[in-house]
Amino acid sequence: MPAVPPPAVPPVPTPAASADSPPVGPAPLRVGDEVRDGLAAGAPVVALESTVFSELGLPAPANRRCLNRAMAAVAAAGAVPALTGVLDGQAVVGATEAEADRLASGAVKIAARDLGVAAAQRLPVGVTTVSASVTLAAAVGIEVFATGGIGGVHQGAAVTGDVSQDLTALARHPVVVVSAGVKAFCDLPRTLEYLETLGVPVAGWGTDRFPAFYLRDSGLPAGCRVDGADAAAALFRAGRAVGHPTGVLVANPIPASAELDPDTVEEAVDQALAGVEQRGLAGPNVTPAVLNAIAVATGGASIAANLALVESNAGVAAAIAVALADGSGWAGGG
Repeated sequence: MPAVPPPAVPPVPTPAASADSPPVGPAPLRVGDEVRDGLAAGAPVVALESTVFSELGLPAPANRRCLNRAMAAVAAAGAVPALTGVLDGQAVVGATEAEADRLASGAVKIAARDLGVAAAQRLPVGVTTVSASVTLAAAVGIEVFATGGIGGVHQGAAVTGDVSQDLTALARHPVVVVSAGVKAFCDLPRTLEYLETLGVPVAGWGTDRFPAFYLRDSGLPAGCRVDGADAAAALFRAGRAVGHPTGVLVANPIPASAELDPDTVEEAVDQALAGVEQRGLAGPNVTPAVLNAIAVATGGASIAANLALVESNAGVAAAIAVALADGSGWAGGG
């Protein structure tokens, strides 16, 4: 199959401060009190995106229920949840309850490249994608992030070049990303090939197989296997110790009780992609349209599956964060 050329992944420059620079309003990045205190104390912290918890990811009120379940799963495992988003021109890591309500109704997606623009232009509300959330997590020292599914190489990318920034963020920032694989409508073989090109380790959580979001097994192998939080933490720490700069993708299969029928998923995805093509959608407009179409085609079953897999991923991410915080994952140190 035609190869999709990977983009260069340059280092992220750190701008120098200037004494002559005029004040530009509030700082572009704010860390919530609980998250700041947790990081200062060395407590385990798990970053969360806000797109999946907005109406761009799930319809109301399922979006807010999903957030509540994810936050509860992180807390139950002994970690601090850190919801990310953009509010009043500030990127926020650790949104409050009231701020979470604002993000739940957000209608502007913010990827990594948009963070500076959103701050400079004082965007009132922006919901963070995986790439933006991983960028913010790395900026404040959070090592673990949970989501539903990451973006990947889109169908037809050999022609369109449509590849999610999520993959670049994984290659650029040392963060453990826990997901149920890649979003169901992406090109999975090309996505895994692309992650290999970028040097991102892909580990199956308790499995040698790579999951397919709504399905526990995509039919493709994971790069390696980790059986438990200590093993995942050891993998991440060892990579850092030998100088490997990327993050790690931990692919956690959807709970068996929530898995959808493969034929139903295939038919729903085909219908959704056909609708996107007919409407001429592209870029960030594709994912919300496809997810909504899949929800309609499955009679709402995909929504329940989304809630289950996000909650599961949040719990796994928290367990890994705890292992990293207490040092049990790597006897040789960080």
